[in-house]
Amino acid sequence: MYLDSLKTITEKLTIYYDGDCPLCLAEIHFLSHHNHRDLLNFVNLHAMDSTDEVNCALAMKNIHGRIGEELIVGPRVFDEAYKRTDLKFINFLFSLAAFRFVYAKFYVLFAKYRHQISSLIGPCLLRWAKRRYR
Repeated sequence: MYLDSLKTITEKLTIYYDGDCPLCLAEIHFLSHHNHRDLLNFVNLHAMDSTDEVNCALAMKNIHGRIGEELIVGPRVFDEAYKRTDLKFINFLFSLAAFRFVYAKFYVLFAKYRHQISSLIGPCLLRWAKRRYR
């Protein structure tokens, strides 16, 4: 039932990401490959100008997204992003309240140490994503 309800989503999600972060780029590459319904837009924070409505400094610390006029922040961006993909298993995980709770706690730690984590595993994951999702 949850997975069937995802088919009715028609609003686009814009994800604001750090284009200098290899781990972020790997995730964007992965999501764009699974963006079959064209419901995801991606905006590199480094390519934005000062007229955009997202605070770049805050978005660099905690992922931001936009659905229509609503600005969303943190783990909910990933929940909304995966709802717009064809990845049924990940959507099933996000349908579980316990998973969302644990994921939200993990994300707080991840966001705090994103640059260190990305420098360790980001380049490898980005190379893999580029090879896998050409």
